[in-house]
Amino acid sequence: MTKLNIFRLFLILVLSYLSDRANGRVNFKGVDEKLKQLNKPAVKTIQSEDGDIIDCVDIYKQPAFDHPALKNHVIQMKPSFKLKEEKLGTTSLSSKLVVSQTWQKSGSCPDGTVPIRRIQRNDLLRAKSIGRFGRKPEEIVSISNTTNLKDDLYPFNNKTQVALPTIVNRSAANLVTLGYNYIGAKGDINVWNPNVAADYEFTTAQIWLKAGPGDNFESLETGWTVNPHLYGDRRTRLFAYWTKDSYKSTGCFDLTCSGFVHTNPQVALGAAIEPVSSEFGKQYHVTLGVYMDPQTSNWWLKFGANVPIGYWPAGSLMFYLKHSSTLVEWGGQVYSTNVKKTPHTKTAMGSGQFASGLYGNACFIQNPNIVDFSMALKCPEWVGTWADDYYCYTAYNYQKGYGTLPVFYFGGPGQNRNCP
Repeated sequence: MTKLNIFRLFLILVLSYLSDRANGRVNFKGVDEKLKQLNKPAVKTIQSEDGDIIDCVDIYKQPAFDHPALKNHVIQMKPSFKLKEEKLGTTSLSSKLVVSQTWQKSGSCPDGTVPIRRIQRNDLLRAKSIGRFGRKPEEIVSISNTTNLKDDLYPFNNKTQVALPTIVNRSAANLVTLGYNYIGAKGDINVWNPNVAADYEFTTAQIWLKAGPGDNFESLETGWTVNPHLYGDRRTRLFAYWTKDSYKSTGCFDLTCSGFVHTNPQVALGAAIEPVSSEFGKQYHVTLGVYMDPQTSNWWLKFGANVPIGYWPAGSLMFYLKHSSTLVEWGGQVYSTNVKKTPHTKTAMGSGQFASGLYGNACFIQNPNIVDFSMALKCPEWVGTWADDYYCYTAYNYQKGYGTLPVFYFGGPGQNRNCP
């Protein structure tokens, strides 16, 4: 056999291998099939200035209805409930600086459609596998290590400390309330663009509503994230997430799997938000809330001034969250294989500054409210703070003075002289 023929044979073998695996992991044919499944035909396409492509998809042809449990689902176009607005603080939301989505400057989607960020081939090629695309890594609990909730300004369960399990490869700094049945939670989340040290790491500022056993919990989540592995850049983006089995095999970010029913033509999950806050400069925020409709058990995601984005149909997707949430968290999380070890990741949480920096320096969440079956927004009766990597990221429920509501501050730089 000539050297040329040997080279050709070698090239054929290599191409054959690559046609079956991309980046050593993903089947090219599988990638194309997945893209076809995820990217539904567009009624209109918008090219955003930040590089995103937003497809305006017929509301009845969105990815949600690929879920077997939603084949005959009837869309609920708007919530059936109205929350009782309690005067919870002295700061008017109208005086706060709010964010918008970058793609909205380039166009809008017509009524009867929903905006969906198009998934690109490179997005799938970055994934560990096609099956896990859009998912958080499974939570692995460290049984030998637990974190105690710390009382700040309110007693927590009659001043009794509660131990929570430490999650491997994740570091959190949160405000936590539990012990009751919650059917909603909201918060005004300060928006930043923190450093993410490696492409496979991500950082969030968010709200969690959870129910079920600790090793197999259900969770609904929303907030902002910087997640280069998923989105391909380091922009700050609005996200939503769900799982019914502790991230093992169900749920995903945004609309990267079927489940979440999108109803709003003006807001796109996974799209970039702007402007972001600056140190000792202007402070921008996004108001987000998740509320269960008591008539349908659908959990509605709301953005800004009470604008519904869509919902998770818990009656079809969930078991425990059909009734209520039993734990609510507000705060931040960093995912990295280099948390809780040396050297620690340099991926930041929040603004990248510790909670003690307070307003204009640290990331914060104002008005962390809950909703119970009275259908009224309330301050939680009992709260505690949780920071499981305290020299790297901190949590502080700060009250300026008597008669004022506390503001929850959190975050940190990751690796520093006390967090080597």
